[in-house]
Amino acid sequence: ARGATFLKQFLEHCAHGANVVTGKTGAPLDFISYHAKGQARVVDGHSRMGLDHNLLDVQKGLEMVNGYPQFRALPIVLSECDPEGCAACQARLYPQNSYRNGTMYPSYTAASMSNIFKLSDRYKSNLAGMLTWAFEFEDQPYFEGFRTLATNGIDKPILNLFRMAGLMRGDRIKVESSGAAGLDAILQSGVHGAAADIDGLATRADREMAALVWNYYDDDLPAAPAPVRLTLAGIPKTAARVLIEHYRIDDSHSNAYTAWQRMGSPQQPSPEQYMQLEAAGGLQLLESPRWQEAKDGKVEIRFPLPRHAVSLVRLSW
Repeated sequence: ARGATFLKQFLEHCAHGANVVTGKTGAPLDFISYHAKGQARVVDGHSRMGLDHNLLDVQKGLEMVNGYPQFRALPIVLSECDPEGCAACQARLYPQNSYRNGTMYPSYTAASMSNIFKLSDRYKSNLAGMLTWAFEFEDQPYFEGFRTLATNGIDKPILNLFRMAGLMRGDRIKVESSGAAGLDAILQSGVHGAAADIDGLATRADREMAALVWNYYDDDLPAAPAPVRLTLAGIPKTAARVLIEHYRIDDSHSNAYTAWQRMGSPQQPSPEQYMQLEAAGGLQLLESPRWQEAKDGKVEIRFPLPRHAVSLVRLSW
């Protein structure tokens, strides 16, 4: 609420020719920045995220900016866009933050990124970027549950989600999913009803396409994997075959946390264990890269996607 009030005051001052930060009249306004936070809490002994809170913060800011026609074209940076508001609150003392070590964090972030893009499209906003407010905490226990991308030099699954995003190039293209919760439904009640959010984000560049697919649910509860049938269309008919690379974040891929747990959660890992954790923390393929025929400009791929898992499927030709 304080952030929304400040953004409103900031835009009012700038609209009348004064900068609320510098106090100067006629100071230029180059971009607009504000924070958007979700809400993590404990419900019936498990973590429940609040993706709807995160997206409602984004929506409120975009609505405010749209109220000032002179500012609508300015770049907007979500300089803190996170599942909740306390990076330094570790999971040991704040169990609602246990999501930070495992696959719940990357699947949440994938769903958040995609729906923020949808909000930006809806309001015709110039969204320039969204950032996590993550830190490095020195001399802390392994996987203590701070909002970090790595722990004692071991990369966490969330960092691999950003690696996946970094492998997507070109323009965003349309995605349709029969398993998507839908932006309006998420804004109204989050993703803790009868079904998960199984959706995607896709890009296309010269001679390549990429699709990010996730199985997200607000509650940290087990569930059966979802059967996914992914169809990518628009491949040139001159491309008889495509090379498929399938990257995965789940309990056994791109996940140093579960590898650490299987070791017995050592707080003083041996050099050999540390090397194993470093390797487990990298982005991993679900299967070896393979060639597949493209039929009528389309490729279809089927795979099970566990709850809170994320897949990146890249095609090149």
